[in-house]
Amino acid sequence: QVQLVESGGGLVQPGGSLRLSCVSSQSILNFSAMGWYCQGPGKQREVVASITNDGRINYADSVKGRFTISRDNAKNTVYLQMNSLKPEDTAVYYCNARYIVGAPDWGQGTLVIVSE
Repeated sequence: QVQLVESGGGLVQPGGSLRLSCVSSQSILNFSAMGWYCQGPGKQREVVASITNDGRINYADSVKGRFTISRDNAKNTVYLQMNSLKPEDTAVYYCNARYIVGAPDWGQGTLVIVSE
């Protein structure tokens, strides 16, 4: 089973930036796609951004123009650059690895708090 380790979360003021990283124990080329999800207080987990093996990218409407997902295949890492952060972006952010068949694998999450 793959291990996914997220990092880069923390406390940031509104308007600030953070860069999240997700390092995989396996080559990320083994996955059909990778994604970032968030789960805010009292909310369900929802997709933030995803990137396929062939580079197709999708974003949630709430983060378009502010967040950027990217991947470094050589480092087995997926990134989420988050700019112009808002208090409503406060959540635990999870990385996932998707397969053509079967359930995705998840990381343990990294907490992002956007507050004065």
